Amino acid sequence: MSLPPLLLLLMLGAAAAVAWALADVSPGARRLVKRARKLRGVDGAQGQVERALRATSKGPFDAVLQRILPKPAVLRTRLEGTGLSLTFTHYGLACLAVMVVATTAALLLRVPPPLALLEGLASGLWLPHVGVGLLIGRQRNRFYKHFPEAVALIVRGLRAGLPVTETLGVIGREIADPVGEEFRRIADQVRFGAPLDEALWQTARRIGLPEFNFLVITLSVQRETGGNLAETLENLEQILRRRQQMRLKIKAMASEATASALIIGALPFVMAALMYTVNPAYIRLLVTDELGRLMAAAGLASLTVGALVMRKMVRFEI
Repeated sequence: MSLPPLLLLLMLGAAAAVAWALADVSPGARRLVKRARKLRGVDGAQGQVERALRATSKGPFDAVLQRILPKPAVLRTRLEGTGLSLTFTHYGLACLAVMVVATTAALLLRVPPPLALLEGLASGLWLPHVGVGLLIGRQRNRFYKHFPEAVALIVRGLRAGLPVTETLGVIGREIADPVGEEFRRIADQVRFGAPLDEALWQTARRIGLPEFNFLVITLSVQRETGGNLAETLENLEQILRRRQQMRLKIKAMASEATASALIIGALPFVMAALMYTVNPAYIRLLVTDELGRLMAAAGLASLTVGALVMRKMVRFEI
C-alpha cells in the first residue's frame, strides 16, 4: 500500500530531527568536561562536577520547546525526577517517534488518514508521558528503599557530634544511589555557597516523596527553633521502616491477584495466536473486514478498561 504524502513528509521530518539531534556535538559543554577532568586531584568532587556539567547541557530543540510548552518548568522537574540526563529534545523526539510509528501502524491497518493522524497525535502525547511517569516511579522506589538507612546514618552522625552538613556528605559517600547521588548533590551545593534549606527543598521538589519532605521540614524547623533533632529523626526512621514492611506485606498479599490479572490479560492474545496458527483466514477477518476491525477495537478497549480496573484493585496507598 502506498503511503500518503503527508505521512512521508512526517517521516522525513522525524528523520531530519533525529539527524540534527545526533549531529549536535555541544563543543562548549565538552570543553568544560575536559577542563573538569584536568582538575582531578584538586577536589575530591571532580566526578560530581563532571556529572553536573553534563546534566546542564541542553539539546538543540530545548529553546524552541520551552517557548511552545505551556509549563516547561513542570516538564523539566518530571524529567529530572527520572534520574536520567533527559532534556526537552529527548522528550520531543520520543513524542515524534511514537507519533510516526502509531500513525504508520494505523495506516497499514487501513484506518482513514484523519483518524490515523489523530490516533498518532494522541499516542505521541500520551505514551511518552506515561513512560516518564514509570521512570519517576522506579526512581522513587529505589530512593525509598535506601532512604531509612540515610536517616539512620544522620541520627548516628548527630549523636557522634558531627554537624548536619558533614553528615549529609557522609551519606553521599556511604549510601548507594540514587540516595547517595542526591545527598552528594546537596553537599556540593552547600559547599559552593547555597543555603542548606534551599538545596534541600530543590531536591524535595525533584524527588517528590512526602517522607523526604518531612525530613526537610524537620531540619528547617530545627535550625530555627532548636530541639532534639536526633530523637525526631530516629522516630522518622522507625516510621519509614514500618511503612516499608507494610508495603512488602501488602505486595505479597496482592501477588496472587496480580498474577491472575496478568494471566487474564494475556489470554486473549495467546488464544488469537493459537487460532491464527490453526486457521489464519478466520483471524484475518479481524484485520481485513471493517466489522472485524470494529470488533477488535472494541475488544481491545474493553480489555484495557478491565486491566486498569484490576490494576486499581491490587494497588494500595499507605
